This record gives sequence, structure tokens and C-alpha cells, in this order.
Amino acid sequence: MTLASLSPQAALPSPSTAVWQLGPVPIRAYALCIIAGIVLACWVTERRLRQRGVAPGAVLDIAVWAVPAGIIGARIYHVITSPEKYLGAGGDPMKAFAIWEGGLGIWGAVAGGAVGAWIAARQLGIPFGVVADALAPGLPLAQAVGRLGNWFNNELFGGRTTLPWGLEIHRMDPDNPGHALRDDAGQPILEPGLYQPTFLYELLWNLGVAALVLVLDRRFKLGRGRAFALYVMGYTVGRFWIELMRTDEANQIFGVRLNVWTAALVFLGALIYFVRVRGPRDYLIPLGPAGTTTPPPTSDLSQVDLSERETPTRAAAPEGYRVVSEEQYAAWQDTGVVPPADDDSGPDDDEPSGDAAADDLAPSDDEPADAPSAVRTDRADATGARPADRDS
Repeated sequence: MTLASLSPQAALPSPSTAVWQLGPVPIRAYALCIIAGIVLACWVTERRLRQRGVAPGAVLDIAVWAVPAGIIGARIYHVITSPEKYLGAGGDPMKAFAIWEGGLGIWGAVAGGAVGAWIAARQLGIPFGVVADALAPGLPLAQAVGRLGNWFNNELFGGRTTLPWGLEIHRMDPDNPGHALRDDAGQPILEPGLYQPTFLYELLWNLGVAALVLVLDRRFKLGRGRAFALYVMGYTVGRFWIELMRTDEANQIFGVRLNVWTAALVFLGALIYFVRVRGPRDYLIPLGPAGTTTPPPTSDLSQVDLSERETPTRAAAPEGYRVVSEEQYAAWQDTGVVPPADDDSGPDDDEPSGDAAADDLAPSDDEPADAPSAVRTDRADATGARPADRDS
């Protein structure tokens, strides 16, 4: 009799293999899940960026910086918060680079990825808040897919349970990572009993967070990074109670797992940001060749120049972006006319009179009272346009 026969029949199975050999190349399920999650997040973010006026393909330029920085940040956080395996007595420092064996901290991933995305946004001339809000629903979707990698690795489970969805856990072979130990009959060996599938709880929670962000963002048109703050709040609430169920080794503070404290603190930071920051959603109009669009035709077919259709040209990358309101963006889409940066209609038109002028020049709730008057005047110009790099 093996340990596998001691488990009830009503249970969630776990894979006994997380690595497959393609000739000399190991194909790791954990890596495949991470890559699939990144692709999904990029697809969602690309669609949302284009809805806000960003030129096609910008997400690839952002991912070139954000993805490596996120992976590096995730691994650094994991090693710092769980150093025993790598830096403690008997630890192997080289194991810190073996990310295919698991061990990526989401807090480090978000922090590192944010730094990379900020660098890319600066280079592209896109406000960082626009990038963050576009990414908000894609991140939890990527995390949900990535949690399947923990299932393949038989890791990040909770305590024992008798629930019908209890999880079977294989006893993994330390000398052959990614494979379960096997008995004399060649059958994979299971740990006795069933365990809480905390990876599944977090997977489902992340799908719910993505749906929440999409629904509320569509309803309230969140901007200035508030959609991203909403994602952070939603994720940390789930991570708080799920983390309390986990039984894998982790450093503790006052008897509570470190990630529980981190989730609480990050939630408070995101809540403060969400409550204090106000403002409409930003839309972008590309400048330069990419900002020149052809308005809808208003003449008959005899006046249409077919030569443009016969010799299509590759779209040029924009030289930058102008931040505009939703109304201005809609007008630009309809007419192809870029709103002017300055109103040239007359010397008196640029300067509101009476109470309106005072209101326009007064600092807003999101702007410190001692902000330079030139910045406030620029933000209060007749078109409502703001240079893109102000918020990046």
C-alpha cells in the first residue's frame, strides 16, 4: 500500500511532473505559465492603451523594460524575505538565480515592473498614470495564469482539510526537481491527506479582481493611476486572508507571516492614493507624423485620391503625445484635427475674467499650493491640453 491510497477519492489532483525534456532542453511548466501570463497581460494592456490614444505596438516597448525588471524585482524580494535557502547555513547562493524552481515575490514583481514601465513611459512620452491604468486588469489576469505554475510545482498550498476540493500533494524529489518521488511500483508518492488549494483560491480571486477593475473603470472612467490603485487594493485584500491559510515556510514578524504585513501596508498605501487623487481620465493624441490623420470623407467618390490606397505607407512612430480631455479626443477622432496647444483667437481670450480666472488659477486638490504659476497656467489653458511628460 502506498501513501497515495490513503487519500480520499474526492480530491483535486496535482501533476506529478512539472518538467518535460525536449531533447536536451528542459520545458518547465512554471516558466510556460509565467510567459503565458505576460502575453495575456500585454494583450489586454495593448487594447486599453490604444483606447486611450497610444500608438499601436507601444506595449512591446514597455514590456521590454517592465518584464525583465519585474522578474528581477520578484526574485530579489523572494531572496531577501526567504534568505535561508540561499544565504543561510548550508545555503547555495547560486540557487538564487534558479527562478524555474519557483520563488517569485509578487510585491517585488510589481515594484520592479513599475520601475521598468516608468522608464519606458518616459522614453515614449506617455504619462505613467496612463500606462498603470491600462495595465491594471491585465496584471491580475497574468497572476492568475502564473498561479498554475505553483500547481505544477506542488507548492504554495495550505493546511490539511477534508473539503471535497482538497488538494493532493506529491512528495517531490529534491534530487530531480520538477518530478515526484516514486515508490517501488513506479507510482508517484502522495503526502498523506488533502490540503487547502490556496493557489486556486488566489487564481479565482485574481480573476475577480480583474473583472472588478474592468467594470468600475468602465463605469467611473478612472484616471491618474486610480484604476491601478483599485487593482492593488483588491489584490491585497485577497492576499491577506489567503496568506493566513498557507503553511509553507516563511519569515514571520510577531508570529504573523511577512507577506500578511506587506499586504496590509500596501493596501493602506493604495487606499490613501485612491481617496486623495482626483481628476478625469487622460487621453492622448500622438504628435508628429503619427498624429496626422485623414478626416472622414465629405465629398463624392469622384474626388477620392486612390493613389494613397495603392501605396500604403508604414505608420511612423509618434514624436510624443499631447494629453487631452475625452471630448477633445473624440473630436480629434472625428475630424483628424489636433487641438491647438495655445488658443490664438485673440489676446483677451487666453485670460478668463472675474471668478472664472480665479478658479482656473487656484491650485486644485491634487496640486500643492506652492506649485509654480507657469505650470498652473499651462494646465488651465483654453484647450485643456497638458504636456504628456508632466505626469509621466
